[in-house]
Amino acid sequence: MFKQIRPSALYMGALAAFVGYTASFAIVLAGLRSMGASEAQAATGLFFATLGMGVCSIWLPAVTRIPAAVAWSTPGAAFLASTGALPGGFAEAVGAMIICAGLILITGFIPALGRLVAAIPKPVANALLAGVLFNLCLAPAQALGAIPLLFLPVLAAWLAGLMWHKLAAMPLAMLAFVVVLFMGVEVPEGALALQGRWQPDVMPFAPVFSLQGAVSIALPLYLVTMAGQNIPGFAVLELNGYKVDRQPMIRNTGLASLLIAPFGAVPVNMSAITAAMMAGEDAGRDPAHRYWAAIVSGLAYVILAFLAAPVTALAGVAPAELITGVAGLALIPALVGALSGAFTHARQMEAPALTFLITASGMTLLGISGAFWGVVAGVVIWGMKGLRQPVERAES
Repeated sequence: MFKQIRPSALYMGALAAFVGYTASFAIVLAGLRSMGASEAQAATGLFFATLGMGVCSIWLPAVTRIPAAVAWSTPGAAFLASTGALPGGFAEAVGAMIICAGLILITGFIPALGRLVAAIPKPVANALLAGVLFNLCLAPAQALGAIPLLFLPVLAAWLAGLMWHKLAAMPLAMLAFVVVLFMGVEVPEGALALQGRWQPDVMPFAPVFSLQGAVSIALPLYLVTMAGQNIPGFAVLELNGYKVDRQPMIRNTGLASLLIAPFGAVPVNMSAITAAMMAGEDAGRDPAHRYWAAIVSGLAYVILAFLAAPVTALAGVAPAELITGVAGLALIPALVGALSGAFTHARQMEAPALTFLITASGMTLLGISGAFWGVVAGVVIWGMKGLRQPVERAES
């Protein structure tokens, strides 16, 4: 096994971890804080989410010998960030995340559940994802209007990275964010002091389980994690010629998500964007050796996990518009892809449009979030139009 290590795999694995972490940790923190997490709770959630995807990224590739990299649910974190806190606060959100993790684990044992999620029309699933991402993708424009002098350097660095290479956009934006924070923001004395502790608390939170949390948070979180991450992640591996046994991977990521959820961590799932980096030729000429890139990314994530406390403290002193603006920049490519996928069927525009609008509106009905109602409306309209179209063709 160690004879199969190649320098290209080591480099690509480390790069993938750096890009994956810098591109989305702000989204995870924004999601946890939107659910009512304190700074200490957000640091704990970030620590366990990073540790979970690190351990899984080591374990799965080592067992399967394919670059089966694992990431946290970025669309899931974006959904949390765009959703208001539950009546029971963060404890109720933790209960919903535990339920979501349980659903992922059950899906690993019952393939029919996975097929049920896959049966949701792809345009409707993409519209759900676009609706989840939309409000957070407005944050860069809002930050530009509210704090132009602070956000312009971040935006300029992001654009410069985009012109150079799309994978450089968020790392350069994060570098500019740190520079702006230290040069343009008055940091209260002692705000970044960690009292000599880099590791956040490891005690689990007491969860609160509720029907509202299950339907408003757990179910949409499960859907966007499966449709927005797991299914595309498997597709990336298969497109690169790897044979994928999906059920064991879903079981493993579901179990990991269930273990870390009591600590306030978002679910972990198959990686899509960074997996493409590690499954391609840049990670080595021999496809049989590229799994080392995923293992190296896992090792890097485990190391990055122990930066959760200082990273959360650093983000905590930043203006809220600045941190959400950075998170929104990271999600723009995903929003563009989701919108493009949502409106691919000329005869079925209404279903994804209504799914997108209801989800993005932030509405609630009977205490249940718009993400759930958006999927329901989209699936119903898609099915009704699908039944109507054969009749129209027959009449014509």
